[in-house]
Amino acid sequence: MADERTRPARNETPLERADRNFSELLQELRVTQTGVQILFAFLLTLAFTPRFPDLDSVQRATYVITLLLSVLAATLFTAPAALHRSLFQQNAKPVIVQVSSRLATAGLIVLMPAFTGSVLLVVDVTLGRKAGITAGAGTFLVCLSLWAVLPRLVGRVSDRYGSTPTTRAPAPPSTTPQGPGTSTDTGTSPETDRDAVTSPADRLR
Repeated sequence: MADERTRPARNETPLERADRNFSELLQELRVTQTGVQILFAFLLTLAFTPRFPDLDSVQRATYVITLLLSVLAATLFTAPAALHRSLFQQNAKPVIVQVSSRLATAGLIVLMPAFTGSVLLVVDVTLGRKAGITAGAGTFLVCLSLWAVLPRLVGRVSDRYGSTPTTRAPAPPSTTPQGPGTSTDTGTSPETDRDAVTSPADRLR
């Protein structure tokens, strides 16, 4: 007997599934865009601080690269909205969902070095180059672990539980009406049932 998946299938059409997936994707993008906006605003105001002219060449390069990465991440995260608006009411929702998912994944990939560069720059200015490199490497490892390694582990666990066969429930007892000549579930024959309901006076005849 083939194994049956424990994951129940949703009773929805392909278009309904595409609408649901796009709504879930937009919820994810709202969460990530908040962090990108905060990072981008911080980097924009950093260039107008009094200590910015004192940065060395390495720190300036780190700042420019981090700023460009944050702009690229913000562009990737806002691209699904522009794609949906451009293809609105053109029956392209499944394609929009696929492309938007890839854009969101690319945005997360770009956002990791952007976070790393911002932490590296701030710690480098405040505590020194060695501490900045250590903090930046730790930030990159944390982002990589939570955004790349953890989803793979959770996916493997989900596949492991989903591949277990389901136990079928026992068949319910038959509810078909039984006639006077049919046997019951007790295993007695029609003759035995007929004898059981016969009165003693009838047996003496």
